[in-house]
Amino acid sequence: MAAHRASQGSFGAGGWRARLAVWRAARGPVAQGFSSSPEPRSIGLVAKGRQLVAGNFLFAGHLIESPGAGLWDIDPPDADYAAELQGFVWLDDLAALGDAQARARAQGWTTDWIARFGAGRGPGWTPDLTGRRVIRWIHHALFLLNGADRPATEAYYRALTVQTRYLSRHWARAAPGLPRFEALTGLVYAGLSLIGMEPLVAPAVAALATEARAEVDAGGGITTRNPEELLEVFTLLNWAAQALTEAGHPVPNDHLDAIERIAPTLRALRHADGGLARFHGGGKGAEGRLDQALASAGIRPQKPLGHGNAPAMGFVRLSAGRTSIILDAAAPPGGRAGGSAHASTLAMEVTSGRRPLVVNCGSGAPFGTEWRRAGRATPSHSTLGIDGVSSSRFGTGTGDVLEERAAVLTLRQQATPEGAALHAAHDGWALTHGLTHARDLALSSDGRHIVGAETLISLNPQGKARFEQVLTGTGLQGIVFSIRFHLHPDTDSTLDMGGNAVSIALKSGEIWVFRHDSRAKLALEPSVYLERGRLKPRASKQIVLSGFAAEIETRIGWTLAKAQDTPLAIRDLDRDDTPVPL
Repeated sequence: MAAHRASQGSFGAGGWRARLAVWRAARGPVAQGFSSSPEPRSIGLVAKGRQLVAGNFLFAGHLIESPGAGLWDIDPPDADYAAELQGFVWLDDLAALGDAQARARAQGWTTDWIARFGAGRGPGWTPDLTGRRVIRWIHHALFLLNGADRPATEAYYRALTVQTRYLSRHWARAAPGLPRFEALTGLVYAGLSLIGMEPLVAPAVAALATEARAEVDAGGGITTRNPEELLEVFTLLNWAAQALTEAGHPVPNDHLDAIERIAPTLRALRHADGGLARFHGGGKGAEGRLDQALASAGIRPQKPLGHGNAPAMGFVRLSAGRTSIILDAAAPPGGRAGGSAHASTLAMEVTSGRRPLVVNCGSGAPFGTEWRRAGRATPSHSTLGIDGVSSSRFGTGTGDVLEERAAVLTLRQQATPEGAALHAAHDGWALTHGLTHARDLALSSDGRHIVGAETLISLNPQGKARFEQVLTGTGLQGIVFSIRFHLHPDTDSTLDMGGNAVSIALKSGEIWVFRHDSRAKLALEPSVYLERGRLKPRASKQIVLSGFAAEIETRIGWTLAKAQDTPLAIRDLDRDDTPVPL
């Protein structure tokens, strides 16, 4: 949604400029039908469709219960809520439900949108939201038009024609990255599908290829380093390529090359449970989206995932047995890509089979400004933090970009018959405290044992002087640090062995045990899990190792291992009870 805000700010959705642009786009012949229509590829959820039919409107973390009301009778509580309405992704959910009531809602709400907003009013007239909306209108054309009367059908084609011309003239106003990919993919879809819009296809295809070459780097990553956003870009490129192929058009090499670069990166950012690592504002991804995207791309993995591979978009993946670890091993993004960046350098997530174990809290954006900022701070991630100071920090201005960003100084990976290991260090506290944080991880070859070590060290005379200065100024035993391991809310954790260990039970029946070998204090404290689609943060717990750094080098060792009686193979067949919990 941050991308939408950037795009909206550049053009003024719903303002006089948008209305003028739409008025100009309405001048010309109206497409009388489809020359071809791409197969519907967007995935919806039946449970969400039922909620919509019942009048439970859950968008952007807000639930408005209004049975019998129209979707556009709702007064959106914030801009993100309005954007989710205007993007029409909810059509996927109604189509997934697919019964007569769902069809009636979809047709009625689309017709109502045309009457209220079709002339350029409202917040939906930005290139990215228009592209997102056009894709859904075309994906679900049969669903929207089946049984519709002639006036509704004519209004649909007229509105779709206007949106297509609007995109052809204003797609470049979308912010580079995901917003522009949405705008151009919508334009490609419409140009291929609508009678009389064929001349718009070639320039849109060329622009999309140029954008793919510019925005997807050689390693298959994007500048925001948001794994879920990378999946969205990959999905849009796949949809456009499939639509072009089905219509008999060639797909430019730059377009295909970007798809080939992204596929292995997404595989590396995927946990053992099939979900994406949750970093820099991204979630685990919509259910089934990653599987569908990788399958439709048809790009086979060239080498096995695991240790020893180069970082993927700045992340390192260790995997063995049923266990995967994904670690943020690069600086947070800055500049225009840094509006949702997190201070998560050297933070990790751990998943065992189908069950997340150690997580980051996630993006707090759906829950308001305070949660959004809290979710970006270092204490919301599974890593070491110093004295309440994040490893990357906002500047003196009021912007959303992290201006003081931790740089990774060292990254080494090693593979042995016993397993995989890595060493990484960053300088996030070199200026503030004179300290560097190093993290060592080792994963056994059977995936049952993780050995970790955290080191705070002053590396040079300047660092030592700064450390002594801060140490003197605190008046305490040393500089306070905390190492946090946020646990997924579905785990059940307890302090054991007189407070010297933590046992963590997963729903699969696995038991993991956390121990440490230092003077640090071990505690089990409250935490939260920030998850899009819920009304409020989920309560969870976190393992916290806290202590004082009183020397120029402080080392804290820890282990996270499966209990000895946990079997090697587990039949973990239980599904989550509620796909879309409120």
